[in-house]
Amino acid sequence: MDVTTLHSIGDLSRRTGLSVRTIRFYSDSGVVTPTTRSPAGYRLYDRDALLRLELLRTLRELGIDLATIRRVLDRELSVAEVAAAHADAIDVQIRMLQLRRSVLRVAAGRGSDPEETKLMHRLTQLSGEERRRLIDEFVEGAFGTADADPAAVSMVRAATPDLPRDPSSEQVAAWVELVELMGDEDFRARMRRTAMCQAGGRVLGIESEAGEELTRFTRQKVAEAMKSGIDPLGNRATPVIDDLVHRFAVAFARTPDAEFRDWMAQQFEEAHDPGVDRYWRLVWIVNGWQVVPDLIPVYSWLVQALRTPPAGVDSRGRQRPETGHGRG
Repeated sequence: MDVTTLHSIGDLSRRTGLSVRTIRFYSDSGVVTPTTRSPAGYRLYDRDALLRLELLRTLRELGIDLATIRRVLDRELSVAEVAAAHADAIDVQIRMLQLRRSVLRVAAGRGSDPEETKLMHRLTQLSGEERRRLIDEFVEGAFGTADADPAAVSMVRAATPDLPRDPSSEQVAAWVELVELMGDEDFRARMRRTAMCQAGGRVLGIESEAGEELTRFTRQKVAEAMKSGIDPLGNRATPVIDDLVHRFAVAFARTPDAEFRDWMAQQFEEAHDPGVDRYWRLVWIVNGWQVVPDLIPVYSWLVQALRTPPAGVDSRGRQRPETGHGRG
């Protein structure tokens, strides 16, 4: 054999970038065996050994374990098979890292304590089956009664929250809040009552008496205000709500005063619970659904705005004294 075609460990080290110590370890492990030895007893390797080492290094840098690499080198497995399996494993690792990143960002943003951080981490680690079981328990707890409306159950199940494989920080926060809501017994009762009204398509008394045109106009105006980011408790909501109060007062032949506003708020509160509205918003966030303006729970905004006294009027409907600068 022409020894000029063989490589010493030092030569392999220079060609592959692997250390002499590492190549010696692979050689002792039988992963790469020497072709022969020099007259002085040094190990010598042929071109096949060089190629095996180059492939070994590549696969190791891709994170594949040595036992699997050995099976590839021995042709028990193909590179394609190993690559596919390893890519799947990396997908799982990426998902776990993304979940951890989202939890950490939520914890940092909310200033979470250790217990809340552990809770968020545990809830995001639930398997798909565990999340479905949790939701099934909620639906059973809220609607597992003799008087439960099948339409209400179907409505809730049709919009089941499903945390995606790579949730954003917002989706993680929404999922944690949803779980807290679903475990609240009082909320379950409120959800049952409200969902049964919504699923049954029941029209509120105030809507029925006000008429379809005014009801549709009210939903449109409030939806527009919400889309514009108008705070129901702020001054920008005043002209919107004052106009609606005036229109309803005309329809009911009433005076648009504080008493009438309070009466309107009570009527709209009947089948529209703010906590339930929050539940649906959280479901939209978790599922990554686009918010449809026509489905925005407008009555929560409307009730809050109605409960806010008009400018210059206190909570009892009395005129506030002016506090501006006097004329000089």
